[in-house]
Amino acid sequence: MTRNSLAVSGVRAGLASLATLAAMAGTAAATGGAPDRPEYPEGVPVTRNATATERAWMAAQGPLTEPDAAPTQPRRTVTCPGEYAPMEGILFAWEGGSTLNAVQVQMIRHITTTGDAIAYVVFDTTAEQTSALPTIAAGGANMDKVRPVVRTTDTIWIRDYGPRYVFEGNVRTIVDHRYNVTSRVSDDSFPVGFGQFKRHFLYNLGMTHGGGNYHLDSIGRGYASRLIVNENLGLGTTQAAREAAVIARWQTFQGVNTLLFEPFPTTVDATQHIDMWMQVIADDKVIIADWPNNVGSVQDVICDQAAVTMAARGYQVFRTPSRSVSGVHYTYTNMVLCNDLVLLPSYTNTTVAPLNAQALAVVQGALPGKTVVQINSQSLVTLAGVMHCIVMHVPRHRGGLNPTAVMQEPLPGASLSAGSTFDVRWLTDDDVQVTGVDLELSLDSGTTWTPIRSNVPDSSGLLWTVPNLNTTTARFRITARDAEGRTGSDTMTGDFAITGTGCLADLVSIGGTLPGDGLLTGDDFVFFISVFASGSPLADLVSIGGTPIPDGLVTGDDFTAYINSFASGCP
Repeated sequence: MTRNSLAVSGVRAGLASLATLAAMAGTAAATGGAPDRPEYPEGVPVTRNATATERAWMAAQGPLTEPDAAPTQPRRTVTCPGEYAPMEGILFAWEGGSTLNAVQVQMIRHITTTGDAIAYVVFDTTAEQTSALPTIAAGGANMDKVRPVVRTTDTIWIRDYGPRYVFEGNVRTIVDHRYNVTSRVSDDSFPVGFGQFKRHFLYNLGMTHGGGNYHLDSIGRGYASRLIVNENLGLGTTQAAREAAVIARWQTFQGVNTLLFEPFPTTVDATQHIDMWMQVIADDKVIIADWPNNVGSVQDVICDQAAVTMAARGYQVFRTPSRSVSGVHYTYTNMVLCNDLVLLPSYTNTTVAPLNAQALAVVQGALPGKTVVQINSQSLVTLAGVMHCIVMHVPRHRGGLNPTAVMQEPLPGASLSAGSTFDVRWLTDDDVQVTGVDLELSLDSGTTWTPIRSNVPDSSGLLWTVPNLNTTTARFRITARDAEGRTGSDTMTGDFAITGTGCLADLVSIGGTLPGDGLLTGDDFVFFISVFASGSPLADLVSIGGTPIPDGLVTGDDFTAYINSFASGCP
């Protein structure tokens, strides 16, 4: 698959950050060669949308081949939580210099106190972390809820490149995309690093995307602008085919049915992201921008039509004012929800400031019982983004204090050959950390279980040598453990088959109990001989392959058959 090599346009001339980056175009560009990849020096704010320098570099790279998403797609039912769902934390990238950092400090204070959530703050280096933490503490944050993450990033706009969380079963996993500003390579790689930090598995969505161009509720409905279709030309030869492919891809990886809206013109909003004019705030509530000063404009028509569409879908629609002043898109829908907290932008621009109180009243009316805090976002909005654009949500672990787990491989219906090696796969999650796992095998659809591994470090997989037996009713169960001894388990939802040489010795039970490890060994054979020789009533309860011996008594012929079964090569 290929993608559109053209990035979002519409950069406003005159921004200091753009001029600074343009000056860093590199000697290659000066001599007429291909431009060097832009650099991102610390303290220099960068617009949310691609700068002219970045667009020139991306155009010089030519079309990119998208990775094939199929090999890493989820194996179990996937759900994607809305931003109003219970949140464990909010992610920040400490970038952009002191003015933007000051906005982050205010947000972190409220998120770690009123929002009752962790602030994951990403620093490029430990030295930067050491320097910044006193500033965050002085801003009033609950430092017990501030979690530093040392990982290089390029820009503050973590909404667009950060990890999109989903639940596979009850386990949190990450769905990652290629960041649509491809020159920001450290940003693009961040979700991989954060997944390692949290021990959360990462799936590759296989699409180019800016993450702010997505909103959803918690009941399987998602929304984006058609920017996503224009960014992924390799998904089909026609517009309709690409739209269908985008919708199908999000359905597979995020468990949502996505509705696409027309994007704003880049002259109104340089990013064309839906989070600049819509915010889903509940399963049945949405806030959509209104344009009272631009009635009949393209953006006004898009928002009015979206309001009608969302109302028809059962949402109660609330409208907050928006204005475009000197090429800057002032929006109030670009807010941050965090448990019982709402962080709402306010602005100091004299034309827009009178709208602050109106927007506050709308949001308070839409979300009664929530604490709505307005934060001056003037320094952000002139860079084509606001507060929602500089955070990413990390949902709360669904198991509470107890670990959760999900079996992935083998899939129900699979058939494994005896003697082969199979990669048994599972995922786990916890509010703190999973410290060990148990893996068990059942040969009777989950009625009885035999340990395969007990309380071993969680590696998310095991190369398992398939035993030599025949069954169509095998299942695995995974149990995750934490340091306090709490557990959580998951069992395959259906059976898989093992195809061996016809030997049923592994399925022999004595007195209704499988041999100690579920597999027949020499010791088990000696025990069987002793039971038979003793005349014990247990001998009458011997079954092979789950079927009692025909006459209910162990005879010489039965014993001979059993010996032959054992001698045929079963473990």
